[in-house]
Amino acid sequence: MDNASTIYAWEGINRNGRRVAGQIRGHNPALIKAQLRQQGISPDRVRKQYPALPSLTRPIKTTDITLFTRQLATLLRAGVPLLQAFDIISEGVDSRPLRELVQGLKQEIASGLALADALRKHSRHFDELYCNLVAAGEQSGALETLLERVAIHREKSEQLKARIKKAMTYPIAVLLVAGIVTSILLIHVVPQFQSLFDGVDSTLPEFTLHVIALSAFMQKAWWVLGFGLGIGAMGLRQAYKTHPRFRHWLDAGLLKAPLAGKLLRHSCVARFARTLSTTFAAGVPLVQALDSAAGAAGNAPFKQAIEHMRHDVSTGMPLNQSMASSGLFPGMAIQMTAIGEESGTLDRMLEKVANHFETDVDNQVDNLTSLMEPLIMVVLGGIVGALVIAMYLPVFQLGSAL
Repeated sequence: MDNASTIYAWEGINRNGRRVAGQIRGHNPALIKAQLRQQGISPDRVRKQYPALPSLTRPIKTTDITLFTRQLATLLRAGVPLLQAFDIISEGVDSRPLRELVQGLKQEIASGLALADALRKHSRHFDELYCNLVAAGEQSGALETLLERVAIHREKSEQLKARIKKAMTYPIAVLLVAGIVTSILLIHVVPQFQSLFDGVDSTLPEFTLHVIALSAFMQKAWWVLGFGLGIGAMGLRQAYKTHPRFRHWLDAGLLKAPLAGKLLRHSCVARFARTLSTTFAAGVPLVQALDSAAGAAGNAPFKQAIEHMRHDVSTGMPLNQSMASSGLFPGMAIQMTAIGEESGTLDRMLEKVANHFETDVDNQVDNLTSLMEPLIMVVLGGIVGALVIAMYLPVFQLGSAL
């Protein structure tokens, strides 16, 4: 390994008398100490940083980055210098990986990098949309305003994702419990009745025979079924990640689903409008803003439609006409976009569209949850009731024969 790429961990005291720490690349400890002194830091200890072993440390989540963005925007708006703002944020962070990320960003900025360039070095945590908006803020001299817009955009997006997860998690969890309960009944309860029926000379009902056969299969090969379901789920996930056609087909099918389709469609419209409003309000040209919106679409058909809209807008077509030709956007979103284009207030109209459909998603999730509760109870009751009837049908036949 080349010494130039060696990472050193350091600790020291800054100009304000606060103890600080971080990581920096360099040739040797002596040069690193000299570099730190130029930055106003008195180094106490500099040591080579070896690759860390896998640990149980909580990774950096998207919510952590959102909180960091909100804190940085608040501090800058209060007049705190950028480097001091990083010190304040790192001192209040409980997550060690996030603290190291903040300290690393501070060192890169102190060495002369712009904030946007420092963020681009950590593309795992800061996407292209985030970096572009920060760069626009630095160029316009309104970094705190752009950071606040980024924070609002991320907060709204995370709230939207949380509502969608809530709508999907509840029925999946209940169906999983239903599968476990059914498996327990088939593996442990049905065999008890089967031993009772073995002493009966009469022929068992066909429904009961099917349940007993299913129970025998579950007793012998339950692990095959579980293994097959696990492999199938992993295969679907891998295919969704690596095969664009399959991802497009599945996303398009979900948009047409009876209950979830409208919810997913409106969430995609809200995400599109929020992203486009944020980027366009920051002074990003509409064509480039549509490129960012396509990357944040979260749905293959919507992403393809937005890319087509980007091409149409670049050739002179109004955005509202391109939205209408895609067939994916509701009339309300198209009309509001047309009003925004005619009045020169596209960013504000798109923000109103985002607020409307985010509220609509909230209402749909609440309605879907209240609807799913009795439906799931009926499903669970039907499964358990069918197994009970299958086991008691022979008892009823024997009673009628007597």
